[in-house]
Amino acid sequence: MATLHSQFDTIINRKGTNAMSLSGYRGYLFEVDEDLCGKYPEDEFIPMWVADMEFAIAPEIIAAMRNRLDHPLLGYSMVANQDYPLAFQNWCIDRYQWKFNLEHLVYSKGVVPALFNLIGLICKPDEKVLIVTPSYAFFKHSADYNGIELVCSDLINIDGKYQMNLADIEEKASDEKCVLALFCNPHNPTGRVWSEEELLEFGKRCLDHNLTIISDEIHCDLLRKNQEFTPMARLFPNSDRIITCMAPSKTFNLAGNLFANLIIPNDDLRKRYSDNYIPIENPLSIVAAEAAYTRGREWLSQLTDYLDSNFHYLSEQLAMHLPHAKVVIPESTYLAWVNLSHYSNKDENLTLFFARKAGVLLEGGEMFVTNADGYIRLNLACPRARLEEGIRRIVKAVLEMG
Repeated sequence: MATLHSQFDTIINRKGTNAMSLSGYRGYLFEVDEDLCGKYPEDEFIPMWVADMEFAIAPEIIAAMRNRLDHPLLGYSMVANQDYPLAFQNWCIDRYQWKFNLEHLVYSKGVVPALFNLIGLICKPDEKVLIVTPSYAFFKHSADYNGIELVCSDLINIDGKYQMNLADIEEKASDEKCVLALFCNPHNPTGRVWSEEELLEFGKRCLDHNLTIISDEIHCDLLRKNQEFTPMARLFPNSDRIITCMAPSKTFNLAGNLFANLIIPNDDLRKRYSDNYIPIENPLSIVAAEAAYTRGREWLSQLTDYLDSNFHYLSEQLAMHLPHAKVVIPESTYLAWVNLSHYSNKDENLTLFFARKAGVLLEGGEMFVTNADGYIRLNLACPRARLEEGIRRIVKAVLEMG
């Protein structure tokens, strides 16, 4: 395998590949016709927004996909034997000491499509969904799509470390119309890896009030070296009301393969989900996921080393050049959550500001539902040279704000 730096320092040109990071920001970050004229032409924008990586995927995964292409048929495919389910189950056993029931495992074209489907199956039109905020925007979008009222509980920021307001969660979960909690562990955008105690406290409050919990655990493999992750369902083995969502997409940069794992222990809900899901998967996605979970460990270890270094670099640069910016290295993810409220106007659209003034595509706090004014989310899963230029531009733009 290539050395750490040669593997992750390589800048890969994604132009002409239909990459969302380069081609999808209009219509998502901005209006399609938004005027982005500023210091940099759009073809020089640095993408640090959408949550995929600017790194080549593990060679073991590429080899598995190429080997599959040696077979000349790519017809309708499905997970037809136990090779993949066992590979994923063994991954969870080895890393998280969690042995889920293989009969509870089903699939989705991604965690977000699963949220859209599951909310419609779980909630009636007059019921409510609970989330903690700031929040990944698609938690809100999935509730809105199904016409379900969203209930928000703001996280409490104590010296940069976010905590849940358990009293507020208890009060909102006690509403008989609140039947579902969408939970993110590790949390996006703050990067918190919730402790066992926090998970038990949150889970107990929800389950005692008969809420179903969908636990989005898609970032669970991207831990800093001193962190441990606990699947929520592992702490409540006798409950059938915790749905776990995991995927190789974030961990191994396979988002475009549209393949995710759902563990749904409730027999009735799993049947209704399966009745509404066509179990046809991309044949390359299946072999890629199996290769990731069986042969991707060393690549992942080197990746997290590189990410740790990138986070330390960001922290050092902000401390040196923007001493009033606040960033806490996240316990997981490759996403930095940076507080620029000292430098910015509360009503400033930071996404638009940094596109125009810095030529950097990022997501401002206005994109994370609520409780996020003055923040930006930065994707640090990129080669160091690109990160250095992105931070240089961001710092320069902030210093010119005043």
